[in-house]
Amino acid sequence: MIPEFPTIGPEDRVAEALSKMRESRFQEIPIIENGNYAGVISYGSILRKGSTAPDTKVKNLVRNLPTVSLDTEITKIAEHIVANNCRQLAVLNGKKIIGMVSRSGLTRVAARIKILRDIKVWEIMTTPVEYVSENAMLDDALEIMRKLDIMTVPVVDSKMSIVGVVGMKEVIDNHWKIDTKSFGDFKKSSKAQISIGSVYTGAVRTIDWDETLGAAASLMEEHNFSTLPVIEGKELVGVLTEFDIVELISACRERESLFVQISGLDDEDKFYADAMYADIETEMTRISKIYKPESLTIHISKYNEEVGKEGGRKKYSLSGRLFIHGTVLDLKEVGWDIVKANSDLMKKMGQQVTEMKDSNVSFRKRKK
Repeated sequence: MIPEFPTIGPEDRVAEALSKMRESRFQEIPIIENGNYAGVISYGSILRKGSTAPDTKVKNLVRNLPTVSLDTEITKIAEHIVANNCRQLAVLNGKKIIGMVSRSGLTRVAARIKILRDIKVWEIMTTPVEYVSENAMLDDALEIMRKLDIMTVPVVDSKMSIVGVVGMKEVIDNHWKIDTKSFGDFKKSSKAQISIGSVYTGAVRTIDWDETLGAAASLMEEHNFSTLPVIEGKELVGVLTEFDIVELISACRERESLFVQISGLDDEDKFYADAMYADIETEMTRISKIYKPESLTIHISKYNEEVGKEGGRKKYSLSGRLFIHGTVLDLKEVGWDIVKANSDLMKKMGQQVTEMKDSNVSFRKRKK
């Protein structure tokens, strides 16, 4: 638990909240009203909204995240963070906030637990990885952040070698200026022409794909990094984030049923949720006859198929991550129909699990 943390009042301005986020590296700032905890203002919510004026009052952007107590299990904390895709949670004693728990705190815990620290980076890293060229514009990185609901993007040079990262701090520093009327004004202004090469953080550390989680977590803690680009030789092959590690901790939680989380559904798409969950249940039932699945997360984003055109049909991009049999399966599916794309994603997972089983059988035969 972090005993010292920034707070803000409901009548304060969003610009003040962003300033505190930049100074403290907290992306969820607790809102205190009359001495009691009243929710948080989240950088991710501001980023997604995209039309918030700097003088908007904090009370208009309250996010009600789950809270925890001093005796909440670490795996339960991890589950809350995964389900809500947040970075910090408030620790309450009654209605009073007494601390915050964060992804980085859970990452430090993982580095000290033997069963977790010996896991290889390649087993839980996210791949393929989204990245931007150092010659791209900052707005290109922002678009990836919005689409995938992430806060850091690797930067590569013309030879595809990792040269740095661009993240929340660079976006805030360059999007929010005194003369900016709203966050959405950025794309319409000359500020959209800021090159990533002029603002990215070059002091980046990488981790080899075959290193251990313990080594990666220690590197994150030492340098206060939330993201580590993963390399094989000099090639960027993935990215390891604190969120990946928190997902692993969440998957360790004992449950009577499979933990499933779908994020990124727009209000207009929530109508399809029941059909999607039905397909998930069908395929997970088949998979459980081979290995017992531990947790499944699916993130959904939409984008215009024809670049530069607004409106019209949007394509869905689904990123699924399944923890099963001590392994992480990362799969993607793209399509016009969200239900079909989800169904195809589930079938891919079923095929991968079958291949895992066949591979293990072959391996056992070779050992004999």
